Amino acid sequence: MAGHSKWANIQHRKGRQDAVRSKLFSKLSKEITVAAKMGDPDPDKNPRLRMAVKEAKSVSVPKDVIDRAIKKSEAGDGDDFEEIRYEGYGPNGVAVIVEAMTDNRNRTASTVRSTFTKNGGNLGETGSVSFMFERTGEVTYPAEVGDADTVMMAALEAGADDVESSEDGHTIYCTDTDLNDVSTALEKELGETTSTKLIWKPNMTTEMDLEGMQKLMKLIDALEDDDDVQRVTSNFEASDEVMEQL
Repeated sequence: MAGHSKWANIQHRKGRQDAVRSKLFSKLSKEITVAAKMGDPDPDKNPRLRMAVKEAKSVSVPKDVIDRAIKKSEAGDGDDFEEIRYEGYGPNGVAVIVEAMTDNRNRTASTVRSTFTKNGGNLGETGSVSFMFERTGEVTYPAEVGDADTVMMAALEAGADDVESSEDGHTIYCTDTDLNDVSTALEKELGETTSTKLIWKPNMTTEMDLEGMQKLMKLIDALEDDDDVQRVTSNFEASDEVMEQL
């Protein structure tokens, strides 16, 4: 199974300010409302809602905020939202996927396109970069849950495809359609996960130097500042030295 990977979804970078954290809470609440609206308001009966709640808890969204978001679905909130994926290129030709949830497709498309252009990138057509990624289920656990062999055996028995273990913790990957079953099986063996979610995992990466990473961070921060944008993923790869300088 694969070794530790340097790429990461930028959404949960350390050191974010309170204002940005509040915006993240708002986006996760929106996902919870929409997930509850599309299925059952009980997370145990709604896999998508269960994953949305899990992700919210992983970044310490308060329980009352989660409960309020679920109740909003019963009041009709979330009816007008649609999910849209945008794909484009950032500095140095790095691939960027933007996942949005909006009640105004034209507004969101215009803002995302403008943000790419202003920050040294360009918005592409659907499919222009997604071939560089694989839609994958991701389950994470803290390092103390067990050693690499213990977690690997549990992951294989649960039906997972791959495990990456390091001193920071364990990351388990599975096919997107198996995420709910795999995470449920893992929790029976290893306890509650740190997070359970669908991600875009790069199958090819673009090496970035310090200048390129600084420009990429500026683009991603600007995209994430848009209330309609739920998450941003890039296929960058950078050395530990470059990441430390950031």
